[in-house]
Amino acid sequence: MNDWLRWALLPAACIHIFEEFVFPGGFPAWYRTYRPDPSRITNRFLVIVNVALVLVCLNVGLVGRDPAGVPFWLVISALLCANGCWHGWASYKNRGYSPGVITGLLIYLPLAVYGYVKVLESGAASVWTALVAFAVGASYQVWDAAYLNRGVRKA
Repeated sequence: MNDWLRWALLPAACIHIFEEFVFPGGFPAWYRTYRPDPSRITNRFLVIVNVALVLVCLNVGLVGRDPAGVPFWLVISALLCANGCWHGWASYKNRGYSPGVITGLLIYLPLAVYGYVKVLESGAASVWTALVAFAVGASYQVWDAAYLNRGVRKA
């Protein structure tokens, strides 16, 4: 994997976080209206998740050409891609702007597709590795929803 691609997740995540929280911002308030139990969406929760994301993306770049570097990149790019798709779905479902949808669909999604194609073309990972990495990375959205929806009664 070339150097720019292994480092691309870090600025992508930072730009996405900027869209969610700075300009145009508004993600915390929007997310609290989107989820059935807004009490679980604390500022502390959002800070922890986003700091962890930045640190993980930094780690992806640092791991680089290590044998674990390519699968690590595939997992995290799948996580970001799934998050971008989730923003797209949330915008569609609510017929409005989900803070993060622009960078999610215009940066996360194409970056993951491009990266997966390049990794597979180069032979740096097998199709099986790519599929497992995608399933693991994309599963974050499922775990996030399970955590935030646990104990919530459906009307």
